Amino acid sequence: MSSDLKRGLRDGIPICLGYFAVSFAFGILAVDSGCTVLESTLISLTNLTSAGQFAGLTVIAQAGSLIEMAVTQLVINARYMLMSIALSQKVDRDVKGVWRWILGFGITDEIFAAAIQSEGPVRRAYFGGLMSLPVLGWTAGTFLGAYLGNILPAILTNALGVALYGMFIAVVVPKSVEDKRVCLAVLLSVAISILLKYVPVFAGISSGFGIILCAVIASFAGAVLFPVEEEI
Repeated sequence: MSSDLKRGLRDGIPICLGYFAVSFAFGILAVDSGCTVLESTLISLTNLTSAGQFAGLTVIAQAGSLIEMAVTQLVINARYMLMSIALSQKVDRDVKGVWRWILGFGITDEIFAAAIQSEGPVRRAYFGGLMSLPVLGWTAGTFLGAYLGNILPAILTNALGVALYGMFIAVVVPKSVEDKRVCLAVLLSVAISILLKYVPVFAGISSGFGIILCAVIASFAGAVLFPVEEEI
């Protein structure tokens, strides 16, 4: 086993644990919305997007149209396009062909955060290891939630939904403490998020599009204020 693969698997462990907890709650909700255990598991195996899947379940439960589903997923998951573009500038030359597709499928908020702050270029062995355990945790958690969810008390299943936020904080905070430029970009993003949430004029903006605005504005400000000098 290569060192890159080992490092990827190691970095993917906390993401896997966080995904397992959150997807357990998704599995319960999917069954309650009318999906079978198999259907619930296949949704998680083929999508790997928490907010998109929860929103998709709402459309399914309300018997929405395919157009409604497509538009909902486009708005909520559009941020992954930005992440893919950003990460494509950091990947090694061996990430090409089908590996580009795998990279696009495996990008989530947490996986992107771990990959983008890793030292050196992102090699395919590292990214393969990084995404493997989270995919496994997300799928396994959904299966167990769909199969065993009704056995657990509601207070426990509700608590599992908080795990993802704690895990994402654990990914972002260490890098923010280490680099003040990252810290300022994060604080700016948080400030914008608060404005979008509590200022009435922004009430019509969806959470998915709000994340895109926070990411674009904070990234642009960081690029302008703290440009990275390119090596000649």
